[in-house]
Amino acid sequence: MAIYINKSTRVLVQGITGRQGSFHTAQMLAYGTRLVGGTSPGKSGQVVEGLPVYDTVFEAMEAEPAEASILFIPAPFARDAAYEAIDAGIKLLVVITEGIPLHDALDIMDYAHREGTVVVGPNTFGLVSSGQCKIGIMPNRFYVPGPVGVVSRSGTLSYEIVGNLSDAGLGTTTVVGMGGDRVVGLGFIDVLKEFEKDPATEVVVLVGEIGGSAEEEASRFIAAHMSKPVVAYIAGKSAPPGKRMGHAGAIIEGGRGTFASKIEALHEAKVRVAELPFEVPSLVREALGNS
Repeated sequence: MAIYINKSTRVLVQGITGRQGSFHTAQMLAYGTRLVGGTSPGKSGQVVEGLPVYDTVFEAMEAEPAEASILFIPAPFARDAAYEAIDAGIKLLVVITEGIPLHDALDIMDYAHREGTVVVGPNTFGLVSSGQCKIGIMPNRFYVPGPVGVVSRSGTLSYEIVGNLSDAGLGTTTVVGMGGDRVVGLGFIDVLKEFEKDPATEVVVLVGEIGGSAEEEASRFIAAHMSKPVVAYIAGKSAPPGKRMGHAGAIIEGGRGTFASKIEALHEAKVRVAELPFEVPSLVREALGNS
């Protein structure tokens, strides 16, 4: 099983002729993702990695209908590209782009919500249902099928942790990157709800970081609604208040979003918390043994 995407999901690549778009198109194809085409204004008729290129999402959808789209679109044009995908009927939108203006991101989320489209990101590594479908930029080799669901605010940390799980013989069901910006689509609670319903997911790994209150809110949801064990790792223990650490959302302001407050909330929810990333696999094994 998987959440959000599976081997049947048909995927469109917006910005397919750019350097990042074309590179990651090849990687997604190599993973087995069912890509059906791509878009790049003025490039209709070209072919990238064997896939047809169209000027617009509407043209692409007429030729090869898709359920999902991934955006490799520069930040100033990302809102228009997202609107185009939503208007054309895309129901899962993965926004890799970072640096999207705050009001543009708010507009995207509002419009997507009204039209029933799920947004992953922006500033995300994407999502992958292991062995079935990858819509994102994560390295292929770490994502092998298994019983662990992962939801993360950090791309590089998730790669390290999933790699550690894989080395320990623990594969994953679905791995979701929420994105590191202040405004994102899917949040921890959205993904936790889906993992709770997924029969193949036996334990969930939550990878958080300082800043905001998402981890505290997730902790309350876990305590009240999760029957499955959760293991967590929180980055940013040494970060000084007021200093941005990597992501726009990873900043402590006014005493909110501290490392200590997140750890306290997770402990209150009976979540096993790793001190270091390499400790996650042993805590997952412990959770699986007790579940």
